[in-house]
Amino acid sequence: MGVRLADAVSPYLRAHAGNPVDWFPWGDAAFAEARRRDVPVLISIGYATCHWCHVMARESFSDASTAHELNAHFVAIKVDREEHPDVDASYLAAASAFTRELGWPLTVFATPDGRAFYAGTYFPPLPQRGIPSFRQVLAAVGEAWRDRRGQLEEMAAAVSTALAAASVAQTAGPLPGDDELRSAFAGLAAGEDHVHGGFGGAPKFPIAPVLGFLAQLPGEGRALARRTLLTMAASPLRDAVDGGFFRYSTQSDWSEPHYERMLTDNALLLDVAVDLVRGASAGDEVVAVGRGIAGFLVETMQLPGGGFASAQDSESMVDGVRTEGGYATADAERRRTLEPPPLDEKVITGWNGLAIGALARASAAFDTPDALVAARRSAGFVLAEHLAPGGIVRRASREGIVSSAHAALEDVGMLAEGLLDLALVTGAAEDAIVGRTLIDAALDAAPVRPGAAPSVFAVPGGADPVLAARGLALPTDPAEGAAPSGITACATAAWKLWLLGAGDRYRVAAEQAMRQLAGAAIERPIAFGAALGLMARFAAPVVQLVVVVPERDASGRPRGGDELVGAARAAEASLTVIVTEAEATAFADAGFELFAGRRLHDGRASAYRCREFVCELPVASASALDALGQ
Repeated sequence: MGVRLADAVSPYLRAHAGNPVDWFPWGDAAFAEARRRDVPVLISIGYATCHWCHVMARESFSDASTAHELNAHFVAIKVDREEHPDVDASYLAAASAFTRELGWPLTVFATPDGRAFYAGTYFPPLPQRGIPSFRQVLAAVGEAWRDRRGQLEEMAAAVSTALAAASVAQTAGPLPGDDELRSAFAGLAAGEDHVHGGFGGAPKFPIAPVLGFLAQLPGEGRALARRTLLTMAASPLRDAVDGGFFRYSTQSDWSEPHYERMLTDNALLLDVAVDLVRGASAGDEVVAVGRGIAGFLVETMQLPGGGFASAQDSESMVDGVRTEGGYATADAERRRTLEPPPLDEKVITGWNGLAIGALARASAAFDTPDALVAARRSAGFVLAEHLAPGGIVRRASREGIVSSAHAALEDVGMLAEGLLDLALVTGAAEDAIVGRTLIDAALDAAPVRPGAAPSVFAVPGGADPVLAARGLALPTDPAEGAAPSGITACATAAWKLWLLGAGDRYRVAAEQAMRQLAGAAIERPIAFGAALGLMARFAAPVVQLVVVVPERDASGRPRGGDELVGAARAAEASLTVIVTEAEATAFADAGFELFAGRRLHDGRASAYRCREFVCELPVASASALDALGQ
């Protein structure tokens, strides 16, 4: 019955194509059918590596009698939350009116115009622990639709109105200074689990954006980030064989992980490792952790075409039995006899941007050329397959087929930042130019909404058209759990553009965006880690380091002035870039003023240390560069 899903880009949807449920993909056709039949809509949202999504699919969506009830009285829509993050965000917000237990699978019942009137998450096939069965929920909703439809429509209208009112942006406030940032740190430190590491109790997540913020803080902040990363790395949350981190643990001591592995978590944790090793020795424990994560991304998560898969499943076949974690808990020798868990081979633009930037930075920090090759391959794939003229990006693709899903703001910002980080390592001005084009398009697309603080960034091409046509599109959620928000990603890219000398427009935009989040971020630092990390960069002295080297070797690593390059990479700076003279000229010609006049000194590698574009005379030795930082 689910034949409409058979050709979907999303592996999650394709996995449901054989269900007896008459699934529709997300789109106008499903709502038109619900209006024609005058029945409510079931919107089931999940993703390919979601364990409880698999369970509900086996228990309910594969059951013929349950499917018969569903098909007879509802129009059913299956949504991949990773392919349609704005759809997921809109219905998660609506679901919060009905349940405090938010998560996936997300099960939403809506009117034929898409407005939610009831929601939950996983429903079992039989009642248990006070949770009704899925069949009971279908029966109750169907009865209410027949007998109390007016009440349901009033409820849906009230929820829709409340969400629209709550989405009005808050008035911008001042950016935090040192005192406010210390307060945010103190709030996080107070929540540290001093026995097992990490923050809070079970379930426990790595919350990489928060670690990224802590890594920006000198002293105790960086120590807390380091302590947390190393504790997690030594725990069952990390795969001891291939170095990748699992998504979260069901226990506070990091035991019993949920064994799916996300591209986002691992890319962001790799970035944290890079930030923590400035000036560290090659034998530092964090270096080993970082190299392990990079190896996992390159060897396990990168697809033959160059893009990175969005996730690796938690379940696999072991000895003919489908099991969660059976592969992950096996040692290296045993794994050679097992089929690894499948990848969700959906290539997501923004998430690839995170991996591109993290691997590029890691290649320099850990001297891992393979990481740079992988970053370049991913960038080449995404730019060729996911980028359209005018700064329009595509959200996702699989096996060369591009999804019709509209991009999210995170796709714009994360890809732009990843390309800028790649350009800083490779000296390729063309990648920085594309990053600038993406941010320009997001700035130009920002709407003015009456009664709200002005938006700074928006997705070129507009919001998801199905949501927008029904008045259900919400502004980008600024909160950050597992990954930076689209707002913060765009603001971070804009800040880096300013540091490169692209113009004050980008600094102003980055600061304006963060002013709108500052109050909430200081109040709830656990939910705004990436935003706080950027605000910490605002509060720190602006130091830009440009090192001009004679040439690069075949792998792209700078050749000449090795000690000077090493000193620059170990130094505390807002931005460090290594270029040849020709590369510096290309940057300068493209409008990046930081590179104007950057040349070799007497034919030798030369370092330029600048404080907010006011630069010292070039130096040619590591000791001289270190002295400038005193």
